[in-house]
Amino acid sequence: MKVARLFHNPKAGDEGHGKEELVSQIEAAGFECRYSSVKGWFWDNFEKDVDFVIVAGGDGTVRKITKELLDRKVLDKTFPIALLPMGTANNISKTLQITGSTEAIIQSWHKGKIKKYDVGKISNVKDASFFLESFGYGLFPYLMQVMKKETSADTPEQRIQTALHELHNITLSYEPKKCNLIIDGKDYSGKFLLAEVMNIRSIGPNLFLSQNGDPGDGEMEVVLLPEEDKEKFAAYISDKVSGNEENYDFKTIKAKNVTLNWDGTHVHADDEVLKIKDKAEVAIEVKPGLLEFLAP
Repeated sequence: MKVARLFHNPKAGDEGHGKEELVSQIEAAGFECRYSSVKGWFWDNFEKDVDFVIVAGGDGTVRKITKELLDRKVLDKTFPIALLPMGTANNISKTLQITGSTEAIIQSWHKGKIKKYDVGKISNVKDASFFLESFGYGLFPYLMQVMKKETSADTPEQRIQTALHELHNITLSYEPKKCNLIIDGKDYSGKFLLAEVMNIRSIGPNLFLSQNGDPGDGEMEVVLLPEEDKEKFAAYISDKVSGNEENYDFKTIKAKNVTLNWDGTHVHADDEVLKIKDKAEVAIEVKPGLLEFLAP
């Protein structure tokens, strides 16, 4: 019998995703389950006899667990990560095509395949050394700050709709900023509404900025929104609010090494908004296959 350590965010999901229900479903599927709440004390326990870890929560919870794994010593045992997506957007699990009911996802672990997962290494940002999803400037740090104050939306669907409305408003009022940008030795500098270094396909309220993004291909995708596309992008967001799912053709460049600085002080690494010095130069490097996920 395989042994799993379940790391659970008890504030994520609904009433059917409580501690007892999750442990019961995992054990009923034939796994030994050891439970830790990420909101409790001394939760970061990785026993050597554990076969894999389970993360039950949203993208922020996944980042919290992977940070602990990445901080471990080189000789420490590594663990495949199984996901039970219970957040608002669940961009990581959707990129890995981990969808369906909790029961179906748990059953899939018996035949799950190991998916190597790249990590973006960040240099010269004090409070963030890596990202799993994306690192960027412009529209999204502002959207994240607004949404942290939002309390009116109760369900994930409502929060995504609210985020899209807010993004539309921010896009219309946002002034494009100068970005000095070098990608693998080539200059792509210009004025943009956003510059995102992506490791997965989607960001924020399930916006697919990188349609072909693959977190296991050893490359990142730099997504740029130039100033001349402001009204076009605002119209795209407005259509998405109305249920129109047409794709938007973002300017995307494959990258392994990125150096950039931006006329501004706010950036984000995954779902964390950070303040840095104005025009501070940031270097990003892809680190191939540092993590392993269980995927269908």
